[in-house]
Amino acid sequence: MKKIILGALLSTIVGAAFAGNADFTLVNRTGYAINEVFISPSKQSNWGKDRLGENQFMHGQSRKFKFGDTKNCKQDIQVVFTDGDEVEWEDINLCEVNKVTLKYNKKTGDVSADLE
Repeated sequence: MKKIILGALLSTIVGAAFAGNADFTLVNRTGYAINEVFISPSKQSNWGKDRLGENQFMHGQSRKFKFGDTKNCKQDIQVVFTDGDEVEWEDINLCEVNKVTLKYNKKTGDVSADLE
């Protein structure tokens, strides 16, 4: 009986340890300053709250974001630039990457991301 309880306890502890282990670094290589960052499960219409806060996220900067929603690994990222334009990156599996480098060509509308 003790082995079963210990095994269940260990699996709970290990599961809790990995529950928030999907944190990632976001790199701004868009060429523009960003005022807001939203992260939401893919295909969901509600973006929730701005994850960036008060500071602007300048081109070339990187920032660590906490991500613990490992039940919904595929997420969309939306940014709002200083001019008010909004751009989205879709279906990024945040459980499998440590770094997301956002790229955007405003002239062509091309949106891409390097995932590491």
